[in-house]
Amino acid sequence: MTANLDLRPQPPSLQRQLSRMMSRVAFVVMLVLIGVFFALPLTWLVIAPFDATPTMAVKWPDWTLGNFRQLADNPYALGSILNSLILAGGTMLITVLFGTLASYALSRVRIPGRDGLLYGMLLLSSIVTGTAAMVPTFQLMNAIGLINTQTGVILVLTGGVLPTVVFILKDFMDSVPKSYEESARLYGASPFQILRDVVVPVARPGIAFVAIWTVVQVWGNFLVPYILLRDPTQQPAAVMMFTFYTESGQADLRLISSFSLIFALPVLLIYFFVNRKFGFRFYGGIKS
Repeated sequence: MTANLDLRPQPPSLQRQLSRMMSRVAFVVMLVLIGVFFALPLTWLVIAPFDATPTMAVKWPDWTLGNFRQLADNPYALGSILNSLILAGGTMLITVLFGTLASYALSRVRIPGRDGLLYGMLLLSSIVTGTAAMVPTFQLMNAIGLINTQTGVILVLTGGVLPTVVFILKDFMDSVPKSYEESARLYGASPFQILRDVVVPVARPGIAFVAIWTVVQVWGNFLVPYILLRDPTQQPAAVMMFTFYTESGQADLRLISSFSLIFALPVLLIYFFVNRKFGFRFYGGIKS
């Protein structure tokens, strides 16, 4: 006689169900805690500028616009936003221009040690605008007469971000099919026309990415302009915020909070503009 075996799947035990449920609850709680951790500084940034007596804690504000009126009375505060725009815009234009040309050349020209050159540039670029390089950078800018000039700051910042931009853009240039360029040559297009009318439109999402990445890197940079600029009328917002203290030497949270909100708005606007225009679809070439 053969025994009747029940081959139907057995329901999980109650202990296993409870264990699975507790794991899901713990995961959700962890996500909520992480979300709160990141949301608190943003909440403070939005609420504190409108509080008559802001503190480091997030609390219901005593609504007022006096903080912004006090900020407007500062002779250098709003002008520093314009200085930040000049530094970020100038660095972005130079970086995108030379980064596009260099990445296209490295993508199409086979030279010995090309990959080693790219990785070496990327490694060395991390110290160009760092603390370790500030003494020789200051001496170099002083020797060529660019101390206390925004041009000198733009050149130093460009040297710091350009290798990374070249490294990123090269992948986009590699993904542009060479058959497009060959077809353009058959119609008599010059190398510059091929780059402008064929390669750049295809690699445009990557160029948009490095442009906004460069602006973000320069926008919050404190060390380089702090060391190279002495005139308060030329200092950017990241340096100007360092001067917001009360007469007793305490940080003036009214000025800092209101200025921080204004300081963050341009980058947010640039992000939403680029996201709306390109959708941050960061891939090169044409998808079939």
